[in-house]
Amino acid sequence: MRARRFLAAAAAGAALSMAAGTGTAMAGSGPAPKPGAGTSGAAASEAGNPLTAKAQAAGVCSDAYQIGTTSYAYRGAEQIASVKQFYSPKCDENYGYVWVWKQFLDKKITFDLTVGVWSYERQYLVGSRTEFDTQGQEFWGNGADTTGECTSGDGALSVPGEQGSYTARSSKRC
Repeated sequence: MRARRFLAAAAAGAALSMAAGTGTAMAGSGPAPKPGAGTSGAAASEAGNPLTAKAQAAGVCSDAYQIGTTSYAYRGAEQIASVKQFYSPKCDENYGYVWVWKQFLDKKITFDLTVGVWSYERQYLVGSRTEFDTQGQEFWGNGADTTGECTSGDGALSVPGEQGSYTARSSKRC
C-alpha cells in the first residue's frame, strides 16, 4: 500500500512538471539574506529555517536560503501546504521544503508526504524524502546536486483513501 501511495505521489510530481511556471533565474542569483534573517534560532516556521532539527536530520546546510517563489498545495479550496526551494552556497546544493498549514493539521488527518527538487533536465525528483503515516508540519528534502540545472521545489501530500495527491511546485530556477 505504501509503495502504491509513493508511486502515486511521484506520478503526481511528474505530472505537475507540465504545469510549472516558466520564469527562470540562476540558482543562488540575487542577494543572499543576511545571516539569521527570517529565522529565529532553531524554530521551525513557514518561512523555512535550515537550523531546525528536521532540517539538520535531512542534511540541510546552515546557510541555505529560499530561491524562487513559494507555491501552495490545495485540497479543494483549502490551502494546505506551502512549497519552496532552498539553495546553499556553502554546500552547492538545492533542497525542497514543505510546510503543512495548521488548519489542515488541526483535522488530525494522517498523510504521506514527498518533498524534493524537480529537475527539468532529468524529468524526476532529486534529493527526495518521503514520510509515511505522518501528521508533521515541517518537511525537508535531501541535498540535490542540481545547481547547474533548471529546478523547482516539489511537494506532494497524499491522504489514504483519497484519490491522487495534493501537489505544488515552486517557480522554475535555471
